[in-house]
Amino acid sequence: MASPAHVLTERLQRALGAAFGPEYAAVDPVLRPSQFADFQANAALALAKRLGTSPREVAARLVEHLDVADACDAPVVSGPGFVNLSLTPAWVAAATTALAADPRVGVPLEEPQVVPVDYSAPNVAKEMHVGHLRTTVVGDALARTLEHLGHHVIRQNHIGDWGTPFGMLIEHLLEVGEESDEAALLVSDPNAFYQAARAKFDADTDGTDFAARARARVVALQAGDPETLRHWERLIALSTAYFNSIYDLLGVTLTDADLAGESTYNDELPGICAELEAAGIAEVSEGALCVFLDGFTGREGKPVPLIIRKSDGGYGYGTTDLATIRHRVRDLGADRILYVIGEPQSLHLRMVWATARKAGWLPDDVEVVHVQIGNVLGSDGKILKTRSGAPVRLRALLEEAVERATALLVESRPDVAEADRAVVARQVGIAAVKYADLSVSHDSEYAFDLDRMVSASGNTGPYLQYAATRIRSILRRADDAGTGGLSSVASAPMVVTDEAERALMLALLAFGDTVAGVGATLEPHRLCTYLFELAQAFTTFYDRCPVLKAEGDDVRASRLALCALTLRVLEQGLDLLGITAPERM
Repeated sequence: MASPAHVLTERLQRALGAAFGPEYAAVDPVLRPSQFADFQANAALALAKRLGTSPREVAARLVEHLDVADACDAPVVSGPGFVNLSLTPAWVAAATTALAADPRVGVPLEEPQVVPVDYSAPNVAKEMHVGHLRTTVVGDALARTLEHLGHHVIRQNHIGDWGTPFGMLIEHLLEVGEESDEAALLVSDPNAFYQAARAKFDADTDGTDFAARARARVVALQAGDPETLRHWERLIALSTAYFNSIYDLLGVTLTDADLAGESTYNDELPGICAELEAAGIAEVSEGALCVFLDGFTGREGKPVPLIIRKSDGGYGYGTTDLATIRHRVRDLGADRILYVIGEPQSLHLRMVWATARKAGWLPDDVEVVHVQIGNVLGSDGKILKTRSGAPVRLRALLEEAVERATALLVESRPDVAEADRAVVARQVGIAAVKYADLSVSHDSEYAFDLDRMVSASGNTGPYLQYAATRIRSILRRADDAGTGGLSSVASAPMVVTDEAERALMLALLAFGDTVAGVGATLEPHRLCTYLFELAQAFTTFYDRCPVLKAEGDDVRASRLALCALTLRVLEQGLDLLGITAPERM
């Protein structure tokens, strides 16, 4: 179903072609929302110089050829050459009625692309901390949205599952026993397990006992020793169980099938280095194999190297990231690749991409995007940490959010059964954290404030959840009163009897364009803003327009249908963000 913006853009382009020649039929009419009308076309200002006349004359000729009588009031030229367009109530009502009949509520199905999305990326035997929150929830929202738009999304959880620390981790696992309580810490408290292994390693100051065995174990692991690999796989399995517990709590769509750790590319790394060296792209510098690229310089203009093989013969992130991007293009058939990772990785990623393009592994028609993730701050304006200076554990943060939501529900709904309250508290607490993260631009910082996040007022996740449950309550009461609930009113024709109705309808008609815009710009906060404004528009409508006590059956049916459609859009929008709307709050 075409949105108002699409309909008007098509009409404006047709008028531009008729007024100024077919070569102008594809010109962007620069259609924007306006405070003086529903939309404002600003193309005349840009075209005036090209046409050798004044903007107002261009606007007047455009209006002369503009055929919108079936959709708009008479267009008005204002200011230096703006064309103001106001949709008629009848057109808005008819378009909203058609939207209600659309199973996708206006969201287009786009030409499908293959889109690997690299996100979350925790480390084996390490606790996920608050820094993993944003890459996980932003990445998941983008994966959900792109999938809904019709793209083939391939989730890639590039976990840290290789390297020298695994020697001490395996030796510690063997000492405590794979089925011991200490080994179970890998699921419940990974940091405790890691720190115990590190303490043993550091305590062996002469390197003759634990440290020696750990170093030997690294050599055995890298050589592919079957027994060592079995222990390593056990570490991975225990850590994966921990990751999954966090993903389940957060409600993200990552599964074991999406794991694509550093170890995946081990066998390819020597070939990566050999191919780059043979092509003259990489060279040995101070014992390390490096790539030096034009435009990447550091202090005093010295070139910054991308190290792909260290002087000791080991491989680093640069090597595995090159293998990763080659795999995503060559084997997965990627058209567009998203890296949802922290902003500090920007230079590294740009060097990897430039190297991959130079090597021919990343064609020019494959788009790569760094979805930069900003920091989560504490009340002091600094990166959120514990009092000891350690990163805040993600599980602890999420559990505290659920506890806050539980306390609020106990206070507001003491009559709700404890088991039911526990389910809703989890939905509300997690929504509070996820929405607070997603509602700000992903590359900006924000202050973590649980009191504000769990509030059911303001621009918060619980506020949107409450708006959805409020609509469900209206529809249930309509069912109880025999005036029609969700199923019976969905196809009722819409009518406009109040400006608040019209404003809500226009907001609903913008849903498809909003979702498509998120897919294009990769900015989930735009969907959050849209849903908040939609909920506000519904509140205004409900305050001004009686629904169950509306005068006349047609008006009541129209308003119930409008409520039902608003609920569908709210639920769909929240689902794209990875947020559940409870049945009751």
